[in-house]
Amino acid sequence: MIAASSSSISGRRTVGLAALLAATLVLFASTARADLRMCNLTESRIGVSLGYRDSTGWVTEGWWNLAARACETLRGGELSSRFFYLYAVDYDRGGEWGGRSYMCTRDREFTIRGVEDCLARGFDRSGFFEIDTGEQKSWTIQLTDPARSGPAPAAAAPR
Repeated sequence: MIAASSSSISGRRTVGLAALLAATLVLFASTARADLRMCNLTESRIGVSLGYRDSTGWVTEGWWNLAARACETLRGGELSSRFFYLYAVDYDRGGEWGGRSYMCTRDREFTIRGVEDCLARGFDRSGFFEIDTGEQKSWTIQLTDPARSGPAPAAAAPR
């Protein structure tokens, strides 16, 4: 995980519902170890933050910086939660992939406990979109460019 500079995140515009649908989860037939992975299928560098619930409550973490056409493990080992939440920003072209589940973030590397009172605690409040892994032990998220031509890939599947 590498910190994102505040200048990388400023000036974002919202990428609509099509972008949410374009952030897809794809089944990979392999015997690879169990992980939560993110693949950036765009032509841009992106920053990713992740939210999830652990045994003590809500946690958000960021930023993972992914180069264009690169993959990275966000959580190693078997998944301990069914639901994860993702928020991503496009560093090169602006825009974001987000949703209606609000959690705390900040402009540089972070691990934040709790999702309440983000602004009062000195954090940003960002909208994350939900990923339902269906209780799979391994999952890969593929983030695609909402402006790319052609039909959007399938909506959800484990790897």
